[in-house]
Amino acid sequence: MENEIKADLYRYVGLTGFKGFIKGLSYPGFRYTYILRKLAKSRRRTFSKMILLMLFRRYGYKYGYQIPFTTEIGEGLYIGHFGTIVINEKAKIGKNFTITHGITIGQANRGKLKGYPTIGNNVWMGTGAVIVGNVSIGSYVLIAPNSFVNFDVPDHSLVVGNPAKIVAKENPTDGYILSVLE
Repeated sequence: MENEIKADLYRYVGLTGFKGFIKGLSYPGFRYTYILRKLAKSRRRTFSKMILLMLFRRYGYKYGYQIPFTTEIGEGLYIGHFGTIVINEKAKIGKNFTITHGITIGQANRGKLKGYPTIGNNVWMGTGAVIVGNVSIGSYVLIAPNSFVNFDVPDHSLVVGNPAKIVAKENPTDGYILSVLE
């Protein structure tokens, strides 16, 4: 099993290996993430890739996920709930990223923020949160539910509100980023 899939699986069930994999398949987020990882690794057009694409599309519609398999996402992705999740394919996301339903990570098409977000490691993103534009989100950041972020966020920050405000905090993601495979 690849390291990325192993880390993703561990975030869901706290296990790796065959027993953990079977248990992990009962979670919609892991099922989608597993197929996303397999598609990202496959290069040639084969029958198995066609089957994976069909499953990927089916689960995307079923669970409301719109995460292109070409998106750079580090190991340890955890999707907490199914529901609308939209991530731009050019966004860059670090390790141990936790997302909930109703989130958007998108591009800005004009102005000084034209571009795509870059998100660090160990970031938790709450329900209804939005990150837009060429912004950099640091590591160990908690983005509170319904926050609109269109500015750079330093490491170890709590982001709240709409418009969002940064609240410096020692360990904002403690208790939120769980079951991390070291």
